[in-house]
Amino acid sequence: QAQLVESGGGTVQAGGSLRLSCAASGLPFSSYTMGWFRQAPGKEREFVAGIMWSGGATLYADSVKGRFTISRDNTKNTVYLQMNSLKPEDTAGYYCAARRAGGLALKREFYTDWGQGTQVTVSS
Repeated sequence: QAQLVESGGGTVQAGGSLRLSCAASGLPFSSYTMGWFRQAPGKEREFVAGIMWSGGATLYADSVKGRFTISRDNTKNTVYLQMNSLKPEDTAGYYCAARRAGGLALKREFYTDWGQGTQVTVSS
């Protein structure tokens, strides 16, 4: 059974940085496309970033482009999200997702497995 466990969330001041991690187990991680999504209270869950199985291709939401970096270590079955220059509007629950087949995708319905999320709060 696939399991995704996020960590690294917390509270940070605007302009600060956080690094999220997502440890995967129970799935052939190196063959999965991985993504990060976020959901703020009262809003839809939205795509943040995605990375292909090889790490050779990435995709970002316009709102985080240039500030966030997604990466993965297939030897550790872990995907990361480095978040710099954080803004109060980045405050949300952040969720790791795995896509069993196919390439990069923005829509949540293409992802087959999800973590429980980690909270990120950015104060002004």
